Formats: sequence, structure tokens, C-alpha cells
Amino acid sequence: MNPQSLIRIALTTVVVAAAALIGYALWKHYMYSPWTRDGRVRAEIVHVAPDVSGLVAEVQVHDNQLVKAGQVLFRIDPRRFQLALARAEADLGAAQAAARAAGASIFAASAGTAASQADYEKYRAQAERRERAASVISAEARADAVATARAAQAAVERARANRDAATASQAQALAAVEQAQAALELAKLNLERATVRASAPGYITNLNLRVGDYASAGSARLALVRSDSLWVYGYFEETKLPRIHTGDAAEVRLMSGGRALHGVVEGIARGITDADNPTSSDDLLASVSPTFNWIRLAQRVPVRVRIDPASIPQDMVLAAGMTVSVSVHPADRSTSGTKAD
Repeated sequence: MNPQSLIRIALTTVVVAAAALIGYALWKHYMYSPWTRDGRVRAEIVHVAPDVSGLVAEVQVHDNQLVKAGQVLFRIDPRRFQLALARAEADLGAAQAAARAAGASIFAASAGTAASQADYEKYRAQAERRERAASVISAEARADAVATARAAQAAVERARANRDAATASQAQALAAVEQAQAALELAKLNLERATVRASAPGYITNLNLRVGDYASAGSARLALVRSDSLWVYGYFEETKLPRIHTGDAAEVRLMSGGRALHGVVEGIARGITDADNPTSSDDLLASVSPTFNWIRLAQRVPVRVRIDPASIPQDMVLAAGMTVSVSVHPADRSTSGTKAD
């Protein structure tokens, strides 16, 4: 065999070997390297709903507007709540006046009780003196003195009962004052809640609210995408999970291009839906199909990645639901494990 043939065979062998090595490396990278093109941008969505019902009197934001925490979004007509507040203030004043009157009644009842007690002591002493002077005082006079003392004693009991009733009335009046105070605080709260504010910074989306609409309490009228809560869910194949750990650095690239974003793995989901194992409706036992496909695809498990806000360019549009690619850079745990040992 001539040298040229040997050279051709050698080159062919090298090329085939290199192609095989490259193919194996690519296959290993595709199968086991912690990266995925199946990622989604996620964010906390605040469903903005009024706490009170009424007609919308003012809308101070527009769709896709960036708002700050505490900024006014819309207002409900406050007149009904203002009237309720005025009525609650009047009710509180009336309850306080009734409590003061009850206190005065207690004072008067106490004074009446003291006077009745003094009269009783006087007539009782008089009856005792006449009883001791029975030889010079007629029986009728003595009986009249005893009857007068007993009447005075009954008057003392009535005065004490009146004082107890006045005390109970005062307690009831004080309870009415507390109730009126609570109603006043509720009226103030309703008037305050007639102005709906943003609970967090973010973007207004899906705004479908107009002046004159009727807003029901607890019914969401718009959505607020929190700008400080963006994260990414990367759906990694289960074959790649062994190389992913909480705290690993991650790189996020938008499908639309632009600069890569930096992030950190926050956690790995611990459960996904098993579509092949539905629950039987009659006996609650697992319903397992008798067939089995010979090709098994790796399941995809969500991995949560927190995006570093400092890595987001100001001119980048980052919206919840966008498609991204996620690459995780596993930390070197052999060195840390050696140090730990």
C-alpha cells in the first residue's frame, strides 16, 4: 500500500473519530447538561379588587402603566360613605350623651338611697324609743312608729333598686358607646377603602374599567404585574436534575435576544401531574393502563430561578409568559465538601 493511501486512511480515521467524539460530546451535553429552551418568565399577579361596592367615579391609570406602591388606581363614589360616616359620628355623640345621662342617674339614685337610709335610721330609732317608753305612750302611737320605720326601710330598698337599675343602664350606655365607636371606625375604613391604591409596584394590565362602572366588593377589575417579583420557571428534563442544586448560578436568555440575564436557582418542584395514573371515580384506586410504550420520554420538572434585577437592562421588555432559555452553572461542590470534611 502506497503512502498516499495510508495518509488518506489515517485522515479518514481521524475525521471519523473526531466526528464520533464531537457527536458523543454533543449528545452528552444535550442529554445531561443542565440547560433547557423550555422556560417561561413568571411574575406575581395581584388581582386588584375594591373592598367596598359602588360606582366608579375616577380612574387615574391607563393600561400597561408603571405604578408605584400606594399610588391611586381608581376611586369609588365616596358620597354614600361620607353620609355613613356623618351618621356614625352622630350616633356616637348620642351614645356618649346617653352614657353621661346614665352617670347622672346613678349619682341621683345614690343620693336618694342615702336620704332614704337616713330617714329609715331616724324612724327606726324613734320606734325603738317609743317602745322603751311603753308605759307613757299609747300602743297606737308605738304601732304607728313601727309602721313608719318599716315604710322607710321599704323606701331604702326601692332606692337601692333604682341605683342598681341606673348602674345597669350606664353599663348598657357604655356598651352602646363602644358599639357606636366601632361603627364610626368602620365608616372611616369604608370611606378610606373607596380609594383603591396599588399594593405593590408593577404594571397595570388588562385594564377594563371605566368611569360609571359599578364595582362590586371582592370582584377583581384589573391586574397588577409586580415588577419586583419576576422569576423564571425552567422546565428541565429529569435526566438533568442531578446536576442542579439550590443556589447554583443560572443564565437566562430571552427568545427575542438581547443581553443574557443572571439568576440563582431558588428551588426545584417536588411534584408534577401524572397523566398516566388517573384516579378511578368509583373506588378511588389508581387506574393503570395495561399497555406500555417502548419509548419513554423524560419528564420535565419546573426549576425556579430568581432573576437578578441588576442584570435587567432598563430598555428590556420583560413580560410574564415570555419564552426563555435557561442554563445552570453547577457550583463546584467537591472543594466545598472537602473543606466541610
